[in-house]
Amino acid sequence: MKTAKLEDMIKGWFVGNFEPSLLKTNDVEVAVKEYKKGDCEKRHYHKVATEITVVVSGRIRMNGVEYSKGDIIIIEPGESTDFEALEDSVNSVVKYPGATNDKYLGEPAND
Repeated sequence: MKTAKLEDMIKGWFVGNFEPSLLKTNDVEVAVKEYKKGDCEKRHYHKVATEITVVVSGRIRMNGVEYSKGDIIIIEPGESTDFEALEDSVNSVVKYPGATNDKYLGEPAND
């Protein structure tokens, strides 16, 4: 049996191809992310990974839409989003497949 503390992980990420990781894999990345009211992430997108966010507690805003406990948001590759915690919040995030260096700031270029 392996054990770890979420507080020892970087930004809540505990499964994926990075250190530290409880399970090192390229197949998927998993995190439990804690945010304080007002925390933000700049608009970004992924070229490879689909990102699934589950709001465990609190209220957040992504792309101008408010979400709260129990909401699930799926962002496909090439779709961009921003993020703001409207109150203290906890999200579970899954990225599939795991894709190192697959976060790009801004909007995707039209090809």
